[in-house]
Amino acid sequence: MNVLLTSATSALGGAVAAELGESHHLRLTDRIMAALPGEFVFSSLGHDASTNLLVRGLDALVVVGEPLQEEAAPSYLDAMTRGLYNLLWAAYQEQVTRVVYLSTLELMTAYGPEYIVTERWRPRPTPEPHLLGKHLGEYVCREFAREHKLTVVVLRLGTVVSAGEVPGETVNPMWLDQKDLGRAVQGALTAELPHWSVIHVQGKQPSARFPVGDAEKLIGFVPEVDFAIPSHMH
Repeated sequence: MNVLLTSATSALGGAVAAELGESHHLRLTDRIMAALPGEFVFSSLGHDASTNLLVRGLDALVVVGEPLQEEAAPSYLDAMTRGLYNLLWAAYQEQVTRVVYLSTLELMTAYGPEYIVTERWRPRPTPEPHLLGKHLGEYVCREFAREHKLTVVVLRLGTVVSAGEVPGETVNPMWLDQKDLGRAVQGALTAELPHWSVIHVQGKQPSARFPVGDAEKLIGFVPEVDFAIPSHMH
C-alpha cells in the first residue's frame, strides 16, 4: 500500500515508520522540514492545494498526531483540529479510503485501577495539551467517519517501548512493544472494518487494565511480547 505517515519526526512516528517501511511504500510528512530517509514532504496541513498534493495517489493515512518539540499548546491543538480536518478533507477529495489514527490509552487512565476499561467507556481526558489534542483529534475523525467519507480506525495505544530496552525495570501494565505496535497498525491498515472503529492496543500482561479482545477480533492483533517474561527469553 501507499501510505502517508504524519508526525514523521517524532519518536512515535519513527517507531511506526521502522515497522511499516518494509511492507508499504511510505510518504513521510511533518509540520517542520526534516532530513529523513525515504520520501519526505513538508506540510503545514493548510486548507489549500498543497494538502491535496500531499495525499494524492495514496491508499491510506497513518495519523500519528504528535506535537513538535517544545511546541506551544495552541499550535498543537490547532494542528489536531483545523489541520487534521484539512488533511482528512483532502484525503476524501483524493479518494483515500483508510485512516489509522494513533490515539492513547492515557485518555482512559482517569478511571480507578480496579476497573477493566473497554472501548465502550467514555474517554476522560485532562486539559494537558497532548491528551486534549489526541481527544479532539478523535472527534474530528469520528465526524468524517459518520458521514461515510472515510473508514477510520482509532488505535488507543499503550506506552510504546522496545522490550530489549527495559530489562530490570518495574513492569508498566500499559507497555506496548514497538514490534506489537507495528502489528497493530498493519492490521488496522488491511482488515475489513466498518467506517468507525476504536480499538485498545497494549502488551500482553496479567495486570493489563485495557483488554485487547476487540483488537484481536477486528484487526487480528495478538500481542507477542509478554513483559512478564524476561526480555532475554523472548
